[in-house]
Amino acid sequence: MKPTLLVLAAGMGSRYGGLKQMDPMGPNGETVLDYSVYDAIRAGFGKVIFIIRRDFADNFKAAVGDKFSGRIKVEYAYQELTDLPAGHSLPEGRIKPWGTTHAILAARDLVDTPFAVINADDFYGADAYQQFSKYYDQLSQSHYCMVGYPLQNTLSENGTVNRGVCSGENALLDTVEEHLEIQVEADGICRGENLAGERVELSPNTLVSMNFWGFPPSIMQELASEFEKFLSERGTELKSECYIPTVVDTMIHSGNADCKILETSSSWFGVTYPEDKQSCVDSIKELVKEGAYPDQLWD
Repeated sequence: MKPTLLVLAAGMGSRYGGLKQMDPMGPNGETVLDYSVYDAIRAGFGKVIFIIRRDFADNFKAAVGDKFSGRIKVEYAYQELTDLPAGHSLPEGRIKPWGTTHAILAARDLVDTPFAVINADDFYGADAYQQFSKYYDQLSQSHYCMVGYPLQNTLSENGTVNRGVCSGENALLDTVEEHLEIQVEADGICRGENLAGERVELSPNTLVSMNFWGFPPSIMQELASEFEKFLSERGTELKSECYIPTVVDTMIHSGNADCKILETSSSWFGVTYPEDKQSCVDSIKELVKEGAYPDQLWD
């Protein structure tokens, strides 16, 4: 069976100011997501599942999903605030999504093969998908994988970013911790806020997760269990989120899983702020010029 691509596309892009998943970046109006699906098809993926919200589902399908009809099997899952396990309810005043763990769980009834998880608005590069496909057969209940990028190649000149900061040995991930509001500060040092709320220095060369993960279908059970624990501890907070890196870190340190770090020759780039768009457009234009992609992605 071919692997599945699970695309996290439910976010509105609050810092960007709109649906950046639908924003044209390529020479013929292609979105970043077009290139992701194109690369996945070339790497042998058999299905793509878009995790979206119902309130923009029709627009998303018309502008993005429908163009893949006949090229790869397409399905949709909906992240909804009220999709909670028994015994838990939506706190009054909660409007923020529950995070990437909750988003992936929205597709729990659709995933039946090992799958890759990506962000809709990140450009990961063709080699990243090829590396996943090479590792595909090794994914199992206790073996995961991730594609990592140097932190310095994932920062924005236009504001702060959030990243899963990683460490490991022998190509195996040891720890991964979500850090928020990362940026190079006035003194030239890169810093971010860890989950304890501390502002800490981060090496520009440190490996970070850009939410390109590889999992077997069995992880859905683990995600459900960890998400329920999260709700019991922090479910009353109005802005708390359950992050995939945190769940993976828990699985590694409990001895229930390991995670292979996949090296890639691809360059990552993405759009967090409106000012990032031109850089993204220029990068895609250069890749087209080099022959990595056709001028018109879809016939």
